[in-house]
Amino acid sequence: MKLCVLANLYANLSLDETLAKLKGMGVEAVEIGAGGFPGKAHCNPAELLADEAKLNEWVNTFKKYDIELAAFACHGNPVHPDKATAEYYHNDFINAVLLAEKVGVDTIITFSGCPGGSKEDKTPNWVTCPWPDDFLGILDYQWNEVLIPYWKETAAFAEAHGVKKIAFEMHPGFCVYNPETMMRIREAVGPVLGANFDPSHLVWQGIDPVAAIRYLGDAIYHFHAKDTKIDDINTARIGVLDTKHYGDELNRAWVFRAVGYGHDQKWWKDICSALRLVGYDKVMSIEHEDSLMSIDEGLCKAIECLAPCIIHDPKPSSMAWA
Repeated sequence: MKLCVLANLYANLSLDETLAKLKGMGVEAVEIGAGGFPGKAHCNPAELLADEAKLNEWVNTFKKYDIELAAFACHGNPVHPDKATAEYYHNDFINAVLLAEKVGVDTIITFSGCPGGSKEDKTPNWVTCPWPDDFLGILDYQWNEVLIPYWKETAAFAEAHGVKKIAFEMHPGFCVYNPETMMRIREAVGPVLGANFDPSHLVWQGIDPVAAIRYLGDAIYHFHAKDTKIDDINTARIGVLDTKHYGDELNRAWVFRAVGYGHDQKWWKDICSALRLVGYDKVMSIEHEDSLMSIDEGLCKAIECLAPCIIHDPKPSSMAWA
């Protein structure tokens, strides 16, 4: 397994400057934003696809620093009820697929998306409970009329262009937000859909990451290393469904933290071991979203905590003592 970083945290630096910085930190692989919410600071697929010389120069930058290009991040909402918004995210994803085909990347990380509650809606509608019965009707519409048909068509396009792994980040606010909904869409569409396992979005839902890893098994296609700190005092008072701004750290039920600032190394070592048990051996991609630390400090502390936990060597074919 390799130490990886989602590189859009250094969007203010060039790709060359970013890779040089990450190489100096001991990073072995990178995940590059290729549209949608992660942006295009280090990679504009439409531009690279239109200019062979520029594409070759871009690819050679990774070779220069001997850093693996592990995946493209293209999170968006291509099933948004506003057609223009949906088209924007859809086009970004399609261009990311076409670029992935060109450079030999087989994994794209994204969101499932969230439609409106009906054909007449203008904004997404995330359902969190089954009653009143209106909500079950919304879920039926979202999944059977929008989500599954969209991803059947889009996943087929991706597979035809060499992208074998579409990794959904299980994120509240979207239809796929936990392991159960991840497996539901995978069963409906096929094994091209899998999980981007980000424990930070699961722990505040009350999900044990190790149990979730064992449940998902070989459906895990990517991993985001990001932590969450649950504030026991605030949670006891307001619960975990918190809509206050992420910057209101003192009053929120939970906040995103750098690796090691929500849970200790033992917790992260258990996750690394669980990933090894189910056969995931690709990358652990650090995503910096700690609002209490600068980018440099947060990333350095995350690397310091995570690097000793990662199991680097391949799993042995036999036990040394057997």
